[in-house]
Amino acid sequence: MKEKINTIKQKSIEEIENVSDLKSLEDIKIKYLGKKGELTAVLRGMKDLSADERPIIGSLVNEVRDTLEEIIEQKEQQFKREELNQRLQKEKIDITLPSNKLKRGSIHPLNRVIEDIEDLFVSMGYDVVEGPELETDEYCFERLNLPKGHPARDMQDSFYITDKYLLRTQTSSVQARTMVANEEKSPIRIITVGKTYRREDDATHSHQFNQIEGLVIDKKERNVSLADLKGTLEVFVRKIIGANLDLRFRPSYFPFTEPSYEVDVTCFKCGGKGCNLCKQTGWIEVLGSGMVHPNVLKINGYDPEKYRGFAFGTGIDRLAMFRYGITDMRYLYANDVRFLNQFDRKDEE
Repeated sequence: MKEKINTIKQKSIEEIENVSDLKSLEDIKIKYLGKKGELTAVLRGMKDLSADERPIIGSLVNEVRDTLEEIIEQKEQQFKREELNQRLQKEKIDITLPSNKLKRGSIHPLNRVIEDIEDLFVSMGYDVVEGPELETDEYCFERLNLPKGHPARDMQDSFYITDKYLLRTQTSSVQARTMVANEEKSPIRIITVGKTYRREDDATHSHQFNQIEGLVIDKKERNVSLADLKGTLEVFVRKIIGANLDLRFRPSYFPFTEPSYEVDVTCFKCGGKGCNLCKQTGWIEVLGSGMVHPNVLKINGYDPEKYRGFAFGTGIDRLAMFRYGITDMRYLYANDVRFLNQFDRKDEE
């Protein structure tokens, strides 16, 4: 038995020394040390030995096993080092070669405007609220004082998914959801920012665009008034578009506010003198606003005799166009790096 073990030891060591790759080394390991290996077979045959021989043979087998495992480990590490050196030699990089310059963009102009708007209104005590883009007819229209058959619906050419669901045409639906969810009737001061969808596509319109809407509601004794709305919008417009702009309120009509106002700002291109951008008027329309309609309060669970508030809304895409002098809204969605890489410099200016 001892001679057999020594023969296995000598033979396996010779094979290990002459092996040329990791695969062959693994085959040798299985051949001698595996479950059906030659050394394992010796251990299984120990049952035929006497009680005195078993510990001697067992100790010898373990010694040979340890020796072989150590030699195999050393050989394995040698192969791995050689393989690594070959890879390093093959994959080395000549750092003296000129590099390929990576094209660099910047934060998207829409995201810049959105972040600035949110920072501004949070600093004024507003909460930023989100809502679903796939909306029900109830929240998109009916709870905003636009019942079925209302002519104002024709102004919002909509993408209906089913008879009940559509892609929201305005973020005002989030205002209705916020009012319904506010069961305690605590004061509301929110803005909501997000995507809206209408069937429009030209230089100044897109089938998808972003809106910001604001809503303030409180008890009547707090006297939320048109003066508060005007002051809020002055801060908003001057911070986001330009510090020296003036505002002009014009009476208008929106189903969800009464009274309602269109808000114009002095043309940022000519400073109010008149040019082709403002059609020689000196003013550019930027948003709609007004005091929350009593019907909207009532539909969404508020007593119009006890509560009042104001709301406003505008397209963020349009604000970005005004702020950065972008002439075609479709540039905002083209993802052209040549267009996007300008805006770090523009903000610095």
